[in-house]
Amino acid sequence: MDSTEAMGGLKALDVFRDLSVCGQQMLECGMQLNYFDELKTIINKGNSVSGAYVVVRGRLRVYSISPGGNEATLYFINPGEVCILALNCIFNNLQYPAWVQTEPDTCVGMIPSLTYRTLFQNEPSIQNLTVHALSVLVFRLMEELEEIHSLNLNARLAKFILLRGVADGQLRMTQSELAAHLGTTREVIAKLLRKLVAAGSVKTLRGSIVIENPELLARMAARE
Repeated sequence: MDSTEAMGGLKALDVFRDLSVCGQQMLECGMQLNYFDELKTIINKGNSVSGAYVVVRGRLRVYSISPGGNEATLYFINPGEVCILALNCIFNNLQYPAWVQTEPDTCVGMIPSLTYRTLFQNEPSIQNLTVHALSVLVFRLMEELEEIHSLNLNARLAKFILLRGVADGQLRMTQSELAAHLGTTREVIAKLLRKLVAAGSVKTLRGSIVIENPELLARMAARE
């Protein structure tokens, strides 16, 4: 994806397609496009952020790290979505409170703070984007908290595999990556996967998990 294609993809998003002519010109002049071919942490906790981050292609993962060093996914930022935590930082002069990691083949547009604040003041679509980002964040965090409190780790793992498995029934993630998403260790994930394999719900390959029995896996995901 070159810069022209990426900018075209960005402008095709509903929120930016509805900008005024002046707003579109301001976006084109200020926007910086960044491309990532592999997993990479692009924001660390405590960093200052210089603008709003909009995903054009791919996905961003926002995560925390416990005092013991375990990662836990807070939420994902999908194409067309903006990072609300970054917006909170630029509107309130705060440091970023978590870490942000790119997935492979990801393109992110960075709108400088002054540009975004000006667009927010003048463009209804940017105001709507900001409110929507806040509501989505609250929903996703509440959903994650509900899962943590209502499901045991085995059920959370089964549900994660079901939800994140692609059309061919595979989840292409390592055990370490799964542990990072669920806030535990690779050793714990390995033990839980062995139980799922023994039950006949999945089989494990190098770097991926194949769903063998989705109905059984769904029943496991529903267990409290």
